[in-house]
Amino acid sequence: MAIKFDLLKNAEKGNGNAKARRGVVKTAHGDIQTPVFMPVGTAATVKALTPEMVDDTGADILLGNTYHLMLRPGADIVEKMGGLHKFMNWNKPILTDSGGFQVMSLAGMRKIKEDGVEFQSHLDGGIKHFLTPEKSIDIQYKLDSNITMAFDECPAMPCTYEYAKESMERSMRWEQQSKDAFVDRDGYGIFGIVQGADFKDLRIESARRLVEIGFDGYAVGGLAVGEPQEVMFDVLSYICDELPEDKPRYLMGVGKPDDIVGAVREGIDMFDCVMPTRSGRTGQAFVGMGTVNINNSCHKEDSSPLDAECDCYCCKNYSRAYLHHLFKAKELLGYTLLSQHNVRYYQRLMATIREKIEAGEFEAWAEEFMTNNTFTHREMSHDKNIKS
Repeated sequence: MAIKFDLLKNAEKGNGNAKARRGVVKTAHGDIQTPVFMPVGTAATVKALTPEMVDDTGADILLGNTYHLMLRPGADIVEKMGGLHKFMNWNKPILTDSGGFQVMSLAGMRKIKEDGVEFQSHLDGGIKHFLTPEKSIDIQYKLDSNITMAFDECPAMPCTYEYAKESMERSMRWEQQSKDAFVDRDGYGIFGIVQGADFKDLRIESARRLVEIGFDGYAVGGLAVGEPQEVMFDVLSYICDELPEDKPRYLMGVGKPDDIVGAVREGIDMFDCVMPTRSGRTGQAFVGMGTVNINNSCHKEDSSPLDAECDCYCCKNYSRAYLHHLFKAKELLGYTLLSQHNVRYYQRLMATIREKIEAGEFEAWAEEFMTNNTFTHREMSHDKNIKS
């Protein structure tokens, strides 16, 4: 048996578009409560946090990256060490990106060919690595990833219709090869990735072809790459209707809290984003329906916690004044405390979303959240490129 998705509840009917879903994904390393946010652990580590700290935030699953782990320490070494779970001391589920995002993010250091992509290593600029669908799947097998992602091309936007179509067609061929190379086993699965830029006909064609191939889950890729939020929501408004109701849906690399709430409204179940830890390392903290910058001088003598509503280790033990001091002194503890707080914020947000769906109150809550939020910080939301 592959991974299993149990759809527990749909959002209340007769109130909004009612596409939000509550479910659970069952894997060999435990259950994943959805909607879910996955902290990003690109190189087998969530930046500034131990796996135990990530676990304390309530995370059910985290994400690793095929391309970066291929370069170092290498998939063979991870396999020899007992797989990624044992290697990094994380006993819960793991999803691994296939390397497809790097086809976009490392555009100046790669060449796309019909059978794969040749990368020039960003570590030394000399050694070349050729990543094919079969090799990407083999690496993810060696990593012992619970959810393997099919190898695809993530095209940059904006792009021409002609290139989007060429790219989508290539991705469909590669994803069929990925599915053929995947080794079926209990508690493990492979997701296909919908591409097609912001062209509706290409997106729909991609989704239908992936459903025809048959995957354990379906991701929407090629969004959160700089396009306006309304473009992303527009794509989601029609593409989720093309995907099977009994399979999980994953929006890759998203995003800000309001991105997540809006995408859940359209029927998305799974998310990943670097924003909690990247923001944490710069002094930006997520609180309530907005953010605060702990570097600002107004926090210098503030004895209150970062967020009085938060139950994380940081908020229970430290003041804004202390956090301000840590960042001004460039002390690494500040990065850790704010990163853990931010990841916990995202987990609390997802728990609230699940509770509201279960209670039949999600649409009203989401409308208020989307109306009153002040999340104005928009950036590339993947931690899978070389600038992570």
